[in-house]
Amino acid sequence: MAQLYYRYSTMNAGKSIEVIKVAYNYEERDKRALVLTSALDNRYEIGKVTSRIGLEKEAIIIEDNTNILSVFLLENNKQKIDCVIIDECQFLKKHHVEELIEIVDSCNVPVLCYGLKNDFKNELFEGSYWLLVYADKIEEIKTICWCGRKATTNARVINGKIVKDGDQIQIGGNELYVPLCRKHYNDGTIKK
Repeated sequence: MAQLYYRYSTMNAGKSIEVIKVAYNYEERDKRALVLTSALDNRYEIGKVTSRIGLEKEAIIIEDNTNILSVFLLENNKQKIDCVIIDECQFLKKHHVEELIEIVDSCNVPVLCYGLKNDFKNELFEGSYWLLVYADKIEEIKTICWCGRKATTNARVINGKIVKDGDQIQIGGNELYVPLCRKHYNDGTIKK
């Protein structure tokens, strides 16, 4: 029986490399993985899942008005899809998550979602919220703070200082965000 998986972590935990790895594992066994990613993620190239270590994978982009179920059905009619894999799932809207549920429940195809759970203010993204509500399996991909503790937050850093105000979505990588443990996020310590 297919399930909806939500695998989350902070920045720099290897989520995109997991997406690429899982897709590769399916394809290596002559199975088709439908890979999707947010149109908002423009750090590298739109329409590609790109890891910081340089690996990349073509992906269909998801915009706010994209109907993922329709995309799935169209692609499945061309060639059977065995798995749906989504990178940057924190940017999904409620209707996207509902469409993913339909793929799992009506089409019996597993859906694996990878993304952040909380933003730089330590608040849930819309996609994260609905995935926490509906996912059959929720798994944390762990990474560490500079101090060695488990990182649980994504601190936005501007001019060497943590900022906790601003728009929820500001696309950036290591130049803008750093994964921190709760203690160092709360006390504002970026590094010793």
